[in-house]
Amino acid sequence: MADKGWAIGLMTGTVLDGNIDVAAIRTDGEAIAEFGPFELMPYGADVTPLIEAAVADARRWDFSGPEPESFAVAEKRLTAAQGEAVATFCERHGLARAAIAAVGFHGQTVLHRPPAAGVAGRTRQLGDGAAMARMLGLTVVHDFRSADVSAGGQGAPLSAIYHRAMLARIGAGAGTAILNLGGVANLTWSDGETLVAFDTGPANAPINDWIRAHGAGAMDRDGRLAFAGTVDEARLARLLQHPWLEQPYPKSLDRFSFAMAMAEGLSLADGAATLTAFTAGAVGKALDLLPSRPERLIVCGGGRRNPAIMAAIAERANVEAVDADACGLRGDAVEAECFAYLAMRAIAGLPISFPLTTGAPRPMTGGVVNRPPGRGAGGN
Repeated sequence: MADKGWAIGLMTGTVLDGNIDVAAIRTDGEAIAEFGPFELMPYGADVTPLIEAAVADARRWDFSGPEPESFAVAEKRLTAAQGEAVATFCERHGLARAAIAAVGFHGQTVLHRPPAAGVAGRTRQLGDGAAMARMLGLTVVHDFRSADVSAGGQGAPLSAIYHRAMLARIGAGAGTAILNLGGVANLTWSDGETLVAFDTGPANAPINDWIRAHGAGAMDRDGRLAFAGTVDEARLARLLQHPWLEQPYPKSLDRFSFAMAMAEGLSLADGAATLTAFTAGAVGKALDLLPSRPERLIVCGGGRRNPAIMAAIAERANVEAVDADACGLRGDAVEAECFAYLAMRAIAGLPISFPLTTGAPRPMTGGVVNRPPGRGAGGN
């Protein structure tokens, strides 16, 4: 078994909140030995507009023709910004560079298209792992999704194997699953042998977009608008008949697969309430697809801070929804921790995606390992 070394994970989600999640864990890529520091580190003011431009261009590009020029511009700047964040993080928390076995650099997803109807999937994350390795003098693992997608997998969710390690750390069994509420919601369930994971539907993305489009801020803070509004139950019932929700796993979504247009024509508050209820209803339908329906969800990601979403999940998905922080885990750090963990798995040659998580044809390794000058060449 590999040594349990320190790894740093970096994650920026599709909600584009201007922050980099940075977390350290000590692991061999199998067990979680120790949780290290975690910090939400803001980008420089110039970075988010570059990413937003790249995301907008990506949707027009749609994997057809040469890549937009904005990709290279945004990639260079966000790589430098995230490298600077790692350096600051290590200095601030007293982590010696020599103690860092790997950095897991997810990069920024600008477009993700899962395979469908015989059409191969494609995925694009911005991030130059080789440049970051040179900058930091550390081993950096990036491009975690491409190998899985090239083999016919969904390329997501990749968090399942880390979620299983989290469940093992707190001694949870098949009656407990993990739900992550980011831009999209994803679910992980394991009975110790079988590992299942898939996206359940939207989470924060359409709600945030709806609030922004109405000039009411960046998010439904504390669920105030959803609590003030009334769910359009007839519309919700129609939305929950969407065939994707019945589709067998594995399956994954792009951030825009379920959009704020679901609430079109409703008031600001009623739209927030209805979009929130849809997120919860979709979670309930996802739980019904599992080999056995869990009684408890450990909820991580930013969405767990929205009490309207948490209440709606308990009510509409008929399950106990518990904040990860109440279970000895770190709900805000999970995605960054995950990429630290996956980086260590990549270095150890352990698989990061599986047939019942991404639809990969077999358990597959992934990630490109970039070693700094003097430590050997990079490779898969």
